[in-house]
Amino acid sequence: MDFLLEILLILLVVGIVIFFINRSGFAGSQNNEKLVRMEKDVAEIKKTVEEIKEKLEEI
Repeated sequence: MDFLLEILLILLVVGIVIFFINRSGFAGSQNNEKLVRMEKDVAEIKKTVEEIKEKLEEI
């Protein structure tokens, strides 16, 4: 159970880092498409993490 919680925290941190990198304009225009795809993936990961977290809280 602790292992799952650690994975969830890691995914959350990765999502936050990607969000701030994108917001700061660090990447050039060539990477915008890649960042858009990454943002969508991160959003999906965040959604999945929240769902898993809710299920863990139920247990």
